[in-house]
Amino acid sequence: MTALTLTITAQPAAAIPPNIPSASTATSRLAALPVAAESHGDSYDRDLFPHWSTVSGTCNTREEVLKRDGTNVVTNSSCAATSGSWYSPYDGATWTAASDVDIDHMVPLAEAWASGAWAWTTSRRQQFANDLGGPQLWAVTDNVNQSKSDRDPAEWQPPRTAERCRYARAWIQVKWYWGLSTDSAEKSTLSSMLSAC
Repeated sequence: MTALTLTITAQPAAAIPPNIPSASTATSRLAALPVAAESHGDSYDRDLFPHWSTVSGTCNTREEVLKRDGTNVVTNSSCAATSGSWYSPYDGATWTAASDVDIDHMVPLAEAWASGAWAWTTSRRQQFANDLGGPQLWAVTDNVNQSKSDRDPAEWQPPRTAERCRYARAWIQVKWYWGLSTDSAEKSTLSSMLSAC
């Protein structure tokens, strides 16, 4: 009888959110996305998307992402990360202070609003803003997240070129899963990004 040894190697300090489709699946999902001009932008208010909801005990969504995507994360009794390290895939930086890490909404809340979320219930917007089941929430360098702001891929892409294929696939997945539209420049840019995968 032969014994099998299984070695599991963790990606060093680089957890990636779940359910990012392959390039071929993303291509078909991009083709299925409706194209529409953004609308209702002037009525957007971040408070319309209740975010950082309590997930369990004292842990909110932000804290859950820090635990999910960090390495050797230690939290205190109120669930705040007191130590650990976080790798930011957008720029390739690694941080050891949670205060240097933002949780990016892959599809920004203002972008979602203008792409159809204006018609949703507050409850659905809350689910979107706290979605841990797909690639909507990313732990990234704070100033990179701030430079992205509310921009779509036609206006902003990760500074690390090697990340752009996965970024496009994740963006498309979020839009497809949540039934949001794309504008024509966004869809064209996403198609170009996928062709480089």
